[in-house]
Amino acid sequence: MSLSHLDSTKQMLPKGSALLVTSEINQRWLTGFEYTDGYVLVTHGESFLITDFRYIEAARADADPGFTVYMPEGISMLTAIGEMLAGEGITRVAIEDGTLAVSDLERFKEKLPAIEFVTGGSALLDGLREFKDADEIENMKKAQNIADAAFTHILGYINPDRTEIDVALELEFFMRAHGAEAEAFKTIAVSGSASSKPHGVPRPVKLEKGFLTMDFGARFKGYCSDMTRTVVIGKADAEMKRLYNTVLKAQLAVIEALEAGERGCRRLDAVARDIIDGTEGYSGTFGHSLGHGVGMYIHENPRLSKAAAEDAELKVGQVFTDEPGIYLSGRYGCRIEDMLTLTEKGLLNFAHSPKELIEL
Repeated sequence: MSLSHLDSTKQMLPKGSALLVTSEINQRWLTGFEYTDGYVLVTHGESFLITDFRYIEAARADADPGFTVYMPEGISMLTAIGEMLAGEGITRVAIEDGTLAVSDLERFKEKLPAIEFVTGGSALLDGLREFKDADEIENMKKAQNIADAAFTHILGYINPDRTEIDVALELEFFMRAHGAEAEAFKTIAVSGSASSKPHGVPRPVKLEKGFLTMDFGARFKGYCSDMTRTVVIGKADAEMKRLYNTVLKAQLAVIEALEAGERGCRRLDAVARDIIDGTEGYSGTFGHSLGHGVGMYIHENPRLSKAAAEDAELKVGQVFTDEPGIYLSGRYGCRIEDMLTLTEKGLLNFAHSPKELIEL
């Protein structure tokens, strides 16, 4: 049986210290409870979810039972934290240095002068979140199933009278109506000349003929899915087909390399890049990395990139994307993306949506 997120965190926490968790996503990852005002304090003894009257009843019902749910009365939350730390004789507290505002850290130092605040909390939590357990994988499967259903739906929705914003909103509405608690990130739906912008913003203009790139995902129980599909409004000419098939060739080559046992983050990026930049002659048009980790954050470790460390290799439990693209500035662009994970039984592709060229 896998350890709870709290137990895993306690195992990694240096003896004699505590961890103060301030980011909402890591608070939810640790406690299983989503809220927006309070703190999580992890120690080797008692650990606390600290909140106010608005959340206290729900927290007591829904939070991981390993936490003591506490609502300070007559004192501030920081004063309460100071008392908790003093009760366990702790004077050293790790913070989430990757996300904590400098102004908040200065306030902590002012209110808790006896405490030494140290860095390292973000790295500790990021490292633990990187490897998903069976429940997390199941939540991500459900998030992707919602996104796959949204893609099927949107193919029947798209017509020349729709705007890019229409398409983005329809994807988001469908996902919310079919079980998503939210979209995983701001939906991208860009057409024609705007499709050359990898992270273009949907415009209030009717869909241009040519490529329509849609990058979207659902969030289910806090966990994200991430998928990109590119379709054609109208008919694709010979060059568009060549470009699309080059991206697809690169994307599938990465999957084939993974299935053959390749695990190097830099080397997998090179598999796709060698096809696009080299054999197919689109040098300089694939300007972003091959992929990134996905979890409760839409971008997390690992990173599949030419900038990755030479010895960085994918491991079982990591969830990551495979998303090569080609972008011809001012003309058009194309990206194809699946979300993948390595299991003890081999490679799992979360996505089921078709990848062959679709003309609408």
